[in-house]
Amino acid sequence: MQELIDKYTAEVDAFSPANAEELEAFRIKFLGTKGLIKDLFEQFKSTTPEEKRTLGKVLNQFKQLTEAKHQELKEQFDSQLTTSTNQQDLTLPGEGFAVGSRHPLSLVRNEIIDIFKRLGFVVAEGPEIENDWHNFSALNFPEEHPARDMQDTFFITKDGGQDSIALRTHTSSVQVRMMENGKPPFRAIMPGRVYRNEAISARAHCFFHQVEGLYVDENVSFADLKQTLFHFVQELYGEGTKVRFRPSYFPFTEPSAEMDISCTICKGAGCNMCKHSGWVEILGCGMVDPNVLENCGIDSKKYTGFAFGMGIERITNLKYVIRDLRLFSENDVRFLKQFKTEIV
Repeated sequence: MQELIDKYTAEVDAFSPANAEELEAFRIKFLGTKGLIKDLFEQFKSTTPEEKRTLGKVLNQFKQLTEAKHQELKEQFDSQLTTSTNQQDLTLPGEGFAVGSRHPLSLVRNEIIDIFKRLGFVVAEGPEIENDWHNFSALNFPEEHPARDMQDTFFITKDGGQDSIALRTHTSSVQVRMMENGKPPFRAIMPGRVYRNEAISARAHCFFHQVEGLYVDENVSFADLKQTLFHFVQELYGEGTKVRFRPSYFPFTEPSAEMDISCTICKGAGCNMCKHSGWVEILGCGMVDPNVLENCGIDSKKYTGFAFGMGIERITNLKYVIRDLRLFSENDVRFLKQFKTEIV
């Protein structure tokens, strides 16, 4: 048995495969389940106790030598294979990459901002987590108003009174902060994300985006409001877009109105988008209630103002004929790449 081990050791030392197939044949011959090493261990069982003390160590050394030889050669072949497959042909043409695009809500948001900037409005921002005072009380919401109910608002803490903390339900809270911390005149728009506890569907979502506007100065009238919004509609949807105002109610404005435009999809003929009326509501507006001005430390006898607010999703739906709000937040590339524009 010692002679066999010496013979096999010499064979292992001299082994030099030309390719991976020869190395695999070597593994099977020596290390396989029916290989020579296993056969030697079977023979080792029948040796005398004295021979086992001598041959056991030699046999284990031979097994370790063979395994080490196989592992070394295998790593060499693996390294050669990796090197060959990673070689690059520098003469091949380069691979292009897809150019991204702006989100449709961002496109419309930026367009709205540009229109109002040309009218002298600045952009103001505020926190998305608000206390009760800035989100409700300062805006003339009575205690029993439905908007305070958990059905509509995502409350973080509801301790009662002005200590309650919630995700803002509108960007009107930014108007309150602006009026509290400054002095008239104010002329600003407040774009941002807002949250309401509503069931998600094609027409509603638990979060969406708004642009609200505020103009406070001496002798501001409802005529100023109408002309400002009329100009905005003509700029956004094109000249000839019809506008109408309908009386409405909001706690923070008096008088209040909702503004409709002639449906941009059916051109007033009637369709599913406008519910066959020819008109689509796009925003709410009104003169700032004197109580709101006084709550923010502004003399309501000297100053007047108007405010308005619109959902960017609604504006985008009309502009791009998108019928499902959920598409805006699903990050489906097939939908988003339709709005390719120059990235600057």
